[in-house]
Amino acid sequence: MDPVGVMKVLGFMHAHLEDGFTSVDQAAEAVAAYLPHRERARSSEGLRRSLRRGPDGRYRWHWDPNFIRNVVTTREERRFERLEEAAARLSLPVQLIRGRMSELVTPEAAEAFLQVVPHARFDDISGAGHMVAGDRNDAFTGAVRDFLEGLEGEGNA
Repeated sequence: MDPVGVMKVLGFMHAHLEDGFTSVDQAAEAVAAYLPHRERARSSEGLRRSLRRGPDGRYRWHWDPNFIRNVVTTREERRFERLEEAAARLSLPVQLIRGRMSELVTPEAAEAFLQVVPHARFDDISGAGHMVAGDRNDAFTGAVRDFLEGLEGEGNA
């Protein structure tokens, strides 16, 4: 993952960690500002499942605040080494779906993954950031369906 992209996402997650939002609509405004490429939903009610209401009546992201506060980057390099070692041992069918506008997974990172797992199928979804299913659910679902159908044809399912 691109460290700059990771910091951008963490910055978004941290921005309203303490104060939260007065309403679901205010949270939707924050998401719209962060993801200007994503078509805004007609209703912000779908966002409610990503929020929790605190005793003070304010809405906060459902993420564990301790996870956001305690992201330690000094261990990142070793973690990625371990992940790469594990990925190199994969023998099962693998699919990498990347949002072409992702700030987390760069084209170079995707290529590096494919070097480690050469049998992986790769789908690069245009018009999507790192939340591919949220940005382009139709394309995400189609890519997964095609991957699974391909497994059936190979006798792997």
